[in-house]
Amino acid sequence: MMKRNHQIELLLPLMLFFVFTLSALIVILFAARVYQKTVDEANMNYNANTSLAYVREKIHQHDVAGAITVTEFDKCPAIRMSEVIGGEEYVTYIYQYAGALRELFIKSGTESTMNASSGTEILPVRLFYVNMENERLLFFTCTDHDGQKASAYVGIYAEQ
Repeated sequence: MMKRNHQIELLLPLMLFFVFTLSALIVILFAARVYQKTVDEANMNYNANTSLAYVREKIHQHDVAGAITVTEFDKCPAIRMSEVIGGEEYVTYIYQYAGALRELFIKSGTESTMNASSGTEILPVRLFYVNMENERLLFFTCTDHDGQKASAYVGIYAEQ
């Protein structure tokens, strides 16, 4: 006796294969969209968060009694950090000017010969705000050009 092949025997495995392939494609597309969103959010926060991390590290490097103050440099709010190198006093200013977070390292007493454009650009930021909350606590905020804002408190641990 001859066995007859039905079309369903061929169509069922073929349909299951297409359903599996379509499901796998949907999962891959969904995962790619989630990944792209995560990368976009990380990139948006990069400048503001990196600026804060940079400033925090600089403050910790200069954490000596009386070395860190909040002041103005060429009409820009700035963090002033002093240190003695080879018997000479030097100061580092961190401030925002012309769309960038800047750092200026100079010999103490030469501030009047410098202006805000003299500093080295660190990262592009739109706003930089710093405030000395008390003698042992600094608060600062960076806003990047995309409007992403990041804030931090930094403790000054050196004995005052």
